[in-house]
Amino acid sequence: MADGETTQRGGSRRYHSPRRAEQAAATRGAVLDAARDLFVAQGYAATTVADVARRARVAVDTVYATVGRKPALMRAVLETAISGTDQAVPPEQRDYVARVRAASGLTDKIAAYVGGLIRIQVRLAPVFLALRDAASADPDSAALWTEITDRRARNMRDFAADLRSTGELRDDLTDDEVADVVWSMNGPEYWVLLVGDRGWTPERFGAFLVDTWTRVLTSP
Repeated sequence: MADGETTQRGGSRRYHSPRRAEQAAATRGAVLDAARDLFVAQGYAATTVADVARRARVAVDTVYATVGRKPALMRAVLETAISGTDQAVPPEQRDYVARVRAASGLTDKIAAYVGGLIRIQVRLAPVFLALRDAASADPDSAALWTEITDRRARNMRDFAADLRSTGELRDDLTDDEVADVVWSMNGPEYWVLLVGDRGWTPERFGAFLVDTWTRVLTSP
């Protein structure tokens, strides 16, 4: 059997080329990079699929074939910004989530979480804000915004429960209240205020979150 060729049931042959798969992945990556740049720079509403194709130097049909229509582009751009890979990754499978769960103390868990957060925000914040702006007028973007917002809320409650397991969390705060405290400071808006507008480094931002959350959430 020739290299790259596989046999299916019934004796039929299907050609599989690793190089072709790599080229397809590279094309998809170029499309997503182009879509991200345009959504952030000029907004979702002002960006067309033709704009994305032109920026990525591919045909419009290639954009549709590799990712999909404009709502699919926004979803893919957002999910890959969150995961840092070319595909969406469920929260429980992310490396920093495993580090949070493996940490034993409250401060160590917070530090592990913040370490993952600042790496994500570098990629995510501009895209997240572009989606927020698009959600005010576009139904597909509004639905995606609601979906992501609900998912963030569930993740924050899971994080609060994990902090509770250390026995160091304040008793006068419910898990929902702890989740709200974290929610209010881990959003892209807060990142943009301090890192974007005030010129903080990601490291300074991360150290500030660890210190603040430890002080606010730790039981006396």
